[in-house]
Amino acid sequence: MLRFPRRVGARFVALLRADFAGVRAGFVALLISAGTGLIAGITLGKITNTLEELPGLIILVPAAVGMRGNVFGALGSRLGTAVLAGTFRLSARVDTAVGQDLASAVLLSMSMAFLLAVSAKGFAVAFGVHHSISLADFIVVSVIGGLIPIVVVMGITVAVAAMSVRYEWDLDNVAAPVVTAAADSVTLPSLFLATALVGLRWVTPVLAGICAVVCLGALAVGWRTSLTTLRRVVRESVPVLLLSGFISMLAGLTIQGRLTPLLRQPELLIVIPPLLSLSGSLPGILSARLASKLHLGLVEVRRGMWRGVVEDLTLVYLLATAIFLVLGGATQALGAALHLSGPGFLQTVGVVLVAGLLATTWTNFVGYYGAVATYRYGLDPDNFGIPLVSGTSDLLGAIALILSLVIFGLT
Repeated sequence: MLRFPRRVGARFVALLRADFAGVRAGFVALLISAGTGLIAGITLGKITNTLEELPGLIILVPAAVGMRGNVFGALGSRLGTAVLAGTFRLSARVDTAVGQDLASAVLLSMSMAFLLAVSAKGFAVAFGVHHSISLADFIVVSVIGGLIPIVVVMGITVAVAAMSVRYEWDLDNVAAPVVTAAADSVTLPSLFLATALVGLRWVTPVLAGICAVVCLGALAVGWRTSLTTLRRVVRESVPVLLLSGFISMLAGLTIQGRLTPLLRQPELLIVIPPLLSLSGSLPGILSARLASKLHLGLVEVRRGMWRGVVEDLTLVYLLATAIFLVLGGATQALGAALHLSGPGFLQTVGVVLVAGLLATTWTNFVGYYGAVATYRYGLDPDNFGIPLVSGTSDLLGAIALILSLVIFGLT
């Protein structure tokens, strides 16, 4: 009975020895993700008045923030596969493999920003959010607030891929945490800046109309292009990105329902962005590694294939335990430094650790079975794994946080 755990332990030790630099880089990437997530959390704490003044905006926030991570996390996953396969070549030409990947990320970011805005207004109406902001307001905040993140996050994604090649890192360990961190830290402040354009008589409707035309045009170009890879990525990604966005909006509704208790302990608001980010980044590592193994034939889609990723799961949970302990301590320290009310040190760390491990476990199932199912049906798991994991992690992370608060008696 002890053979299997010993075998797993031996394989995990072998994994660390074979790619210690990659594992270390992955942990550093998660630390960066946690740090930038905390910056986003501080931003969220500072805009509580804006959230109260613009009813329904919180529904859009997790989806808009997560969408950048979904699109560019999937881009990082595809680039990681290209690096491992030896086909990664940087080029400014759109008709190259990498050029089509970059173009797809831009077109998807623009088109999905518009579709998410329309969906957020629909969710606000369907779930009875009183006096929610108008459709034009949603469109302007989502699209205009997404322009800066497109440039910044894509630049970071490409830079990380190039550095992975140069320093021989495993991009699958690095891309998801770094890209998600960049998306969180850039998108939330950008959305906040875009709220300055809300409710400006004729300005907001005109901007909304222009955004609608440009974004729908971008979707049409990607959907009908003659470039095979670009067309395939767009067509495969739109449905799963929409599904991911819908799930993230449910996370927003979950937070909306508990917003009043959270406002009484604003320290806990700080932890929301990094917790949701990390609970997607960690399973994102598993999803990206599994996608690469499927592409390279290192694992086969068959019964018992999970044995081929046991060491990867072990790695994810060791990283998760360490990073959520760090996040809990950092949250409490920031809360004290900013004079924000909240629970004590042990309760804060306990809430974050329990919520993080719960969300990571639930999302691991999504990432694993999502990659297996898409590969089995002839689809590219690089296009589906990160969006599925990231989208569901928002909802599952929000639920896990509320459950953890209940466990510790803080609601």
